[in-house]
Amino acid sequence: MTTEALATDRALLARTSTAERVAAVLRTRIIEGYFPPGTRLAEDAIGSALGVSRNTLREAFRLLSHERLLTHELNRGMFVRTLTAEDVIDLYRVRRLVECGVLRTVTFPHPGLEAVAAAVRDGEEALGARDWQALGTANIKFHKELVALAGSPRTDELMSGILAELRLVFHVMADPQRFHEPYLARNRQILEQLQRCDGSGAADELDVYLRDAENQLVQAFAEREAGPGA
Repeated sequence: MTTEALATDRALLARTSTAERVAAVLRTRIIEGYFPPGTRLAEDAIGSALGVSRNTLREAFRLLSHERLLTHELNRGMFVRTLTAEDVIDLYRVRRLVECGVLRTVTFPHPGLEAVAAAVRDGEEALGARDWQALGTANIKFHKELVALAGSPRTDELMSGILAELRLVFHVMADPQRFHEPYLARNRQILEQLQRCDGSGAADELDVYLRDAENQLVQAFAEREAGPGA
């Protein structure tokens, strides 16, 4: 991740820059996959790119640490957190509660489904371009828009942190194409169920989908811990 990409976010902060806004920019970059687990976040480079003071940046780091996205290592600095299989299990427990709960409420033609459909189209474009990082981002956007159907700023805020952690989990997959590609068709199936106002059926499908993804990720963590040839 280069500082040039962060510099493009500087205009968003403008003169009313706050630690919360800086944290939002960095969280978005994590969701987009630009900061993989273990990345050291250099204060000088990031602060200069965003045009913010060291104190503001450190407060943003503190906020993201509270969200379990960053961790501080003594005498080394701030790093993007590396998650564990236990984190995966807990994340997916929350996801099933929130996402499936939202889908069960969709029993009418919901205007928010266009944003869900746009996320599916983004995934299809990424697949055509064989851009697996973009495909992962489109998948995250799909789930973000599913939760947005609830029309709750608090749920949106909760999901933003969950999805940022999820991107860090995705990095455990050695073959992102093999992991992400099959879920694109399942995203479209869920979208079509919602378009038919079958929120209950979509929720049941999503529950299976999330359990499948959780099992794949937990297995990947187990294989990584076992080491090559295990």
